[in-house]
Amino acid sequence: MRRHQTSLTAAGIAVARAIESKKPEGERICYDPFARRFAPGWLYFLTVLFVKSGYAERRGPGVMGYLAVRERYIDDVLQEFLGKGLQQLVILGAGYDARAYRFGELKQVRVFEVDHPATQADKLARVQVIFGALSAHVTYVAVDFNTQTLEQRLEESGYDPTLKTLFIWQGVTMYLTAGAVDDTLYFVVRHAALGSAVVFDYIYRSVLDEVQKHGEVSNMRRYRFMTGERLTFGIEEGAVETFLKERGFRQIRDMDAQGLKQVYFTGKNAGRKVTSGYGIVVAQV
Repeated sequence: MRRHQTSLTAAGIAVARAIESKKPEGERICYDPFARRFAPGWLYFLTVLFVKSGYAERRGPGVMGYLAVRERYIDDVLQEFLGKGLQQLVILGAGYDARAYRFGELKQVRVFEVDHPATQADKLARVQVIFGALSAHVTYVAVDFNTQTLEQRLEESGYDPTLKTLFIWQGVTMYLTAGAVDDTLYFVVRHAALGSAVVFDYIYRSVLDEVQKHGEVSNMRRYRFMTGERLTFGIEEGAVETFLKERGFRQIRDMDAQGLKQVYFTGKNAGRKVTSGYGIVVAQV
């Protein structure tokens, strides 16, 4: 992402949540009542037009389904850890994530939102408009990874390594270098209490290398001149458990498109597609 540019990709994810949230209660996969107000109006209306016309599904079959079910799955992981006594939440690359405001239980938990300064500044302005003030239970941590480290900025902001923590890392790893991914995972292993965990999504290396053709990835590369965000990192399909064990994690759960569809796309949603080529993994310290 360009230094002074807010993340267009993060805005697009907010739009996808907003569109899904407009569906009837028995039909929607995820629900975010704040997404529409975080999403830029022009992008929201343009995407709605594409979705209603069927153009979005033709260009990227199952992409909207994947974005909705990824949100829901990570919501369910968060709810699971809240039920196990979660004490601290760190949202890495938070973008326009609204979990800190959607989950009432998080008002009793230390929450850190970590993001690029430009995107976070826009997020804070929107939070003040939506809620009237910044949320007291959320600490906003701006990190420029060109000059600062996650360890440095989190410790300066009051992060407590003795607390049971969940790290949510959604829609980020594919835009990082392998070294940056390792640095973040090693931080979690070395600076989080026993029982802490990380949940993140990742792209398969075969898709990234175009061995496996993927419409969404082709589109993302085609429009990179607008987003400034380049796909750089992937993990081989079926290799994430070994990858994470080598980095000190245990109790690893991996979900692919088929698994997500089986769990969440039932009833009225049985005919919806979930694009392949991605995994979502939960791993504990």
